[in-house]
Amino acid sequence: MEDFSFSEKSVLLTDITPYVYGTTRLGDAKISFNDRVEIAKAAIDTGVWFHTSYWYDDALDVLRAAFDIDRSKVPSLIVKIGGESLEEFNADILKNTEPLGISSIELGQLCLGGELAKEFAMGGNIVDELKKIKKSGLVKRFVMEVFPWTSDIAYEALRAGNTEGIVDGFIFYLNPLQRFVSNQLWELLREKSEPIIAMRTVSGGPVHKLRDEPGFAWKEFFQKRAFEVAPIFERSGIENWTEFCVRFAHSFSQVRATVGSTARAENLQEFLVAAESIEPLPYDIVDEIVKLQTRWSDELDILAEPWSM
Repeated sequence: MEDFSFSEKSVLLTDITPYVYGTTRLGDAKISFNDRVEIAKAAIDTGVWFHTSYWYDDALDVLRAAFDIDRSKVPSLIVKIGGESLEEFNADILKNTEPLGISSIELGQLCLGGELAKEFAMGGNIVDELKKIKKSGLVKRFVMEVFPWTSDIAYEALRAGNTEGIVDGFIFYLNPLQRFVSNQLWELLREKSEPIIAMRTVSGGPVHKLRDEPGFAWKEFFQKRAFEVAPIFERSGIENWTEFCVRFAHSFSQVRATVGSTARAENLQEFLVAAESIEPLPYDIVDEIVKLQTRWSDELDILAEPWSM
């Protein structure tokens, strides 16, 4: 029987709230700016961590307005930082800190690309540079972002030990319909008990809508997977899809938090309620989904073109 209760790796990332408020929707201009500030403030008042990036349209402007209401309440932030060169990477830090009016980032999400990613995998100069940034306190900790098409880079860096002293964990889509790392990397993460932050909590929406409503799923593969997962969800006896997804992510003891984005107060409340007292899903439910994800990874995920899914 496969074991989903992984051993701990020291105390890395154990201070993160089980639910992290994702800010992607705060960049949606179809929602009034003031309404977005209000939902951001409501999330701030709960004390949860936030996940953000300057790539999310004007989300940082919304956050700045919310933060300026009471600077004593600025939440701990996970911030995406990327680039294909060290110069681009350093510039990316400032593109996030300056608009937010903050002097440091609690947790930087490493989004390395091109030659910089390859250099990191091989233990090049970027390794020492990231150690310097971390030591300076500009970015206090790092997690490494992974997708199916970048899993090889993360695998090589982790296998070679180049993440030691730099990367405190790994962050990727992990929900009932997506486990966006290769099977090879997933096994290595489990073997080494690496901390994980799960993104995209509810897989893009309720499973029955993904399955049954034409056009609701943004890609065809989502609908196909929803057909396979919906019966498992129904057998669980859990009525709320958000609760099911939060419990799924936290069924793996390596998972420190799940990141879910919303601009609606009722959805925020669902996330918060689901994360109040998290009980892992029954073993057989998790096992069934894990087997599906293992198959999906080989059939589609690792073969996909970057950003095609």
